[in-house]
Amino acid sequence: MDSKLSNTDREKAVLVGVIINDDDDSESMEELKELAKTAGADVVGIMTQVRTNIDRNSYIGKGKLIELKQFVDNMDIDLVIINDELSGSQLKNIEETINRKVIDRTSLILDIFAGRAKSSEGILQVELAQLKYRLPRLQGLGNDLSRLGGGIGTRGPGETKLETDRRYIRERIKTIERKLEDLKRHRELLRERRRKNEVPVVAIVGYTNAGKSTLMNALTDSSVYVEDKLFATLDPTARKLDLPSGREAILIDTVGFIRKLPHDLVEAFKSTLEESKYADVLLHVIDITSKDIKHKIEVVENVLRDLEAIDKPIIKVYNKSDLLEQMPVNKDNEIYISAKEMLGIDELLKAIDNVAYKDLFVLDFYFPYAKNKEYLFLKRNSKILKEEYDEKGIKIKAQVSAVEKNILRDFIIF
Repeated sequence: MDSKLSNTDREKAVLVGVIINDDDDSESMEELKELAKTAGADVVGIMTQVRTNIDRNSYIGKGKLIELKQFVDNMDIDLVIINDELSGSQLKNIEETINRKVIDRTSLILDIFAGRAKSSEGILQVELAQLKYRLPRLQGLGNDLSRLGGGIGTRGPGETKLETDRRYIRERIKTIERKLEDLKRHRELLRERRRKNEVPVVAIVGYTNAGKSTLMNALTDSSVYVEDKLFATLDPTARKLDLPSGREAILIDTVGFIRKLPHDLVEAFKSTLEESKYADVLLHVIDITSKDIKHKIEVVENVLRDLEAIDKPIIKVYNKSDLLEQMPVNKDNEIYISAKEMLGIDELLKAIDNVAYKDLFVLDFYFPYAKNKEYLFLKRNSKILKEEYDEKGIKIKAQVSAVEKNILRDFIIF
């Protein structure tokens, strides 16, 4: 998946898609092209077939399959990429007819994830998704892997025995699931610690390549990996976020969403994706220049709905607004920015501050030493920002809820 590969080193690929009932699916095919380029393919052709439904044997039907064979033979194609998820029999039938390696959209996305995962948890999650995807398709994958060797669609851990050893795969799946369960418990402990510290968690979500990592860097002055490719960031990254009020939050960058996101991938990455479920605020980053903006917003919202995170406070962050003729005016929980050009970042920070601490107050308290009980109550139930001692008592700046504010109202310094 080296982006520096020359065209002669890349696999020559043709993309194949079915358009149901004349529905315009050009954006989906364009996205498949970007996925293929991200994986390291040289796309030399795109073939679509308008149908009322997908052919259950060959995906595009016999006649179109023969046409595809002629094209791959004439153009010396290495790889055929299908824009939908194939069954094992569909995969086998297409391969046997055209005598080329065939992968589907799901396999392509899994391959990209295999190259992007860096943490031990991410690597395990990708392997689990790959194994679950490949197990029911061994018959179709067998010819591909044994005859044509490596390349796009065959990367990632655990592939050496996939075509022959079902028992190995099932045992490996169980082993990985146990390891991920342990890692999930560790992640839950971290979340619990954050809750105890009463530091709100803000999760960045959005369609892949919308600019989430660039925004993470802009907000926290960090150096999260950024690349103009799909799924440039895979492993979640957490950073401290300083807010205009002097308070803090934890900012988490999450993996990007995409249409037709593979089910096995969602399941495998559930503990990671659930960062959005347990966050206090979501920043939904949207590429305002995208031609398919409405559909991409729907995709993200549907995934959040599946994760039971759609009811969280959400700030819609319209990125790349500098490319418009005029920057739109911000509305409630709709902020227009350019993360790359650092435009609108101050306004976004204020919006995060207001939403994350909507029900909290930063107040100064003074406790005479005789009021130790009330002082300890504040220490236990709030976030202490500053503490000073004098000969008569303790002055504290603390972040408190409305309940603590009411209970300790006699100790507030105005």
